[in-house]
Amino acid sequence: MKFTETFLEGVFMIELEKIEDERGYFARIFDSKKFEVLGLSSKISQISISNNKIKGTIRGMHYQINPFEEDKIIHCIKGKIFDVIIDLRPKSKTFKKWIGVDLTSKNNKIIYIPKGMAHGFQTLENNTEIIYQISEFFMPKFANGVRWDDPAFKIKWPLKPTIISEKDRNYEFFNDKIIH
Repeated sequence: MKFTETFLEGVFMIELEKIEDERGYFARIFDSKKFEVLGLSSKISQISISNNKIKGTIRGMHYQINPFEEDKIIHCIKGKIFDVIIDLRPKSKTFKKWIGVDLTSKNNKIIYIPKGMAHGFQTLENNTEIIYQISEFFMPKFANGVRWDDPAFKIKWPLKPTIISEKDRNYEFFNDKIIH
């Protein structure tokens, strides 16, 4: 596993190091010792899967508030997504900045997202699946989000949205609201 920090402090792209032979390949997708060496949380309380039927679907921008803020590890295992992370940590140098990266079943890249970030994605292919490794249990009373089209962030989604849940469409605009 090769870790590369993005310009958002604490957000890492992880590239798998494949061992290939005539059978195919083998690659480690999680190693708690490697995470701990970099000072990253290796706690995993839940592993979830997201199946998305239609290209252009947007899920996000989600986070949980204190005391159930989440670290997430996101891996696209089928299809392709444009994965977006927004820094919502008020004391961060990159507060309100965002990044978007392509995660695909072919490029085998994974992204690590620390607490204090909003996360979402848009599917770039039909029948896309994503695995989430999450540090905290889902707590509905502490779940929150910001609008996917919030002018405070100006996210440049690659496709015209096709499906967005009612919940995601109804999040408030950010307006520097306190999330922690």
